[in-house]
Amino acid sequence: MQLVFSGIQPSGVPQLGNYLGAMRNWVALQDRHDCIYCVVDLHALTTWQDPKQLAAQTREMTASLLACGIDADRHILFNQSAVHAHARLAWIFNCVARMGWLNRMTQFKDKAGKDRENVSTGLFVYPNLMAADILAYKASRVPVGDDQRQHLELANDIAQKFNHDYGVDFFPVIEPVIMGVAARVMSLRDGTKKMSKSDPSDQSRINLTDDADAIAQKIRRAKTDPHPLPEAPAGLEGRAEARNLVGIYAALADSDLAGVLAEHGGKGFGAFKEALAERLIAHLAPIAAETRRWLADPGAIDAVLRQGAARAAAIADPIVAEAERLVGLLRP
Repeated sequence: MQLVFSGIQPSGVPQLGNYLGAMRNWVALQDRHDCIYCVVDLHALTTWQDPKQLAAQTREMTASLLACGIDADRHILFNQSAVHAHARLAWIFNCVARMGWLNRMTQFKDKAGKDRENVSTGLFVYPNLMAADILAYKASRVPVGDDQRQHLELANDIAQKFNHDYGVDFFPVIEPVIMGVAARVMSLRDGTKKMSKSDPSDQSRINLTDDADAIAQKIRRAKTDPHPLPEAPAGLEGRAEARNLVGIYAALADSDLAGVLAEHGGKGFGAFKEALAERLIAHLAPIAAETRRWLADPGAIDAVLRQGAARAAAIADPIVAEAERLVGLLRP
């Protein structure tokens, strides 16, 4: 089976967008691939982190992944900083990648904004570390959202340049895996913005540990418009909030926009929101309970991460050691 690698930042307990856009797909991939999943705490350092909070959020994200169905026995789950091969290969890739390539990364431009001169250099070379994350395992398949496609293309450019510069066929071509309906879940308060943990309003998102009352309340208060639901997807044009809620329902129902609107089109949002809240509660309640169970035993979480890191290092260390040998680094 092809090897899959993917990582997620330790933002604490994830929200619905993380689940529908990535985590649920990770679970599905386990049946068809050998999977390595990583909580990317080194990437988190590109912006300042409170040390105690970063450690806690790493455990929270791990607990949520396990609760969603990541099988840490059959596959590998670990935190990035525990496997030093990532940082070792990232430095080599810092020296292989070109400034012009990194200057074209739209995510850096978006995150840096007008304050580009004051952001960390880590944010600028973030894509090189992402390439190292994947290629340290010679993974060939990576589930990504559209916003990460450019980084994946850069990872392939780095791999090809490494192979060319050193006259080898060492690193493979990486192929993106685009999966799932509602890969982009938007804010419940503004349908033009992605659902995010960084939004100051907790009403803008569904957290995976929200209880039934909180979920129902947030969905009832979700921003909509005064018009009924259309009977076909074309009627969602220009209605960002309506499209978002229909998309969430479609993802949870394993359906599509047309299928949801065939059932609910022509109705007002009151009844639709009740149906959506019921579906969310039924889907997320077991995940919330399992997350809380893991969080009650941080030692068990650390044991999963420790065992995963040992298994990941057993794969990555020989690959990165060979990359170091190929570039001429001496290990007496």
